[in-house]
Amino acid sequence: MEQLTVLVTSDGRWVLPGSEEFLAALGDPGPDYDAVDFAVRNLGFIKYQILDRLVTEIELHPRNVDPRALNAIEKQLAEPPTKLFRIKYLDTDWRSEISASAEHTLERLRELCAPVFVPPPAEKFIAELKDQSVLSRDGAPSLRLLARRWRTAFGTFDTNVLSFAIDHQFLPRMVIAEITPGSYDPVFRFIGDGLIAMGKGLQVEGVGRRLENVPDKDYGQWLAEFYKAVAVSGQPRYDIVTARVRDPARKDAESIHYERLLLPWKSGSGGMLVSLVSNRVAEPAAPKFPASAGESTKKLAKSS
Repeated sequence: MEQLTVLVTSDGRWVLPGSEEFLAALGDPGPDYDAVDFAVRNLGFIKYQILDRLVTEIELHPRNVDPRALNAIEKQLAEPPTKLFRIKYLDTDWRSEISASAEHTLERLRELCAPVFVPPPAEKFIAELKDQSVLSRDGAPSLRLLARRWRTAFGTFDTNVLSFAIDHQFLPRMVIAEITPGSYDPVFRFIGDGLIAMGKGLQVEGVGRRLENVPDKDYGQWLAEFYKAVAVSGQPRYDIVTARVRDPARKDAESIHYERLLLPWKSGSGGMLVSLVSNRVAEPAAPKFPASAGESTKKLAKSS
């Protein structure tokens, strides 16, 4: 059986098993153990094999994989060498999945390797993660429509997405950010003119700027973490957000309450685009507590 075996190091470099480059990345010039298995299990390497020109096998320990290594695999599968793909991954024990689609294989790899995202703690900003089934029932029509468009396009972005947003009248409430290969900093590529909480000039001045560099930098840094997490996981995220955002034209911060849908899109450049569509929603009313017995007595005395 003809077999090709190569490895991707944790920082995304391709090396051959046993080569000087592999041993240098391993940190052991003379291993007396199964060095490839050790590197995959413990160092975040990905083992890439083509078996008899029929099956591409990808072996990894998802918990340890660095995004740079996963990005190298994604580039390799952009022009798939076979028609069948097998993912072999370590959970509590080794598991295996097979697919006839390179795209499905990539999506599954992203799911397996996606870190558990915990929103950064912030007193002024709260994001309440919602089940997307709630979106399909109760969310704004624009969010439902775009989520459906994302699914039918298999997460691939083209100019028709913007045309779709124009036709359904939610382009002013849309943001598109790009995360290029090898970079972890989302950069604004489009900002709808209906999003003015961060400043009215941002839709022009902000394009090409990193998300964290908006006027309210605390808010920008907080937002950027969500965009990164969605890009890495390849999975949508639907939230209800409450935030106090500082507008440069105002001295005080404005309190905003909105629902948002973040969607990851594959782009022709090999990077990822993340779109956001948001809608203002009414802030929840403060809870009303029943008056205590003492307060009730005082009110009765005043009224008598």
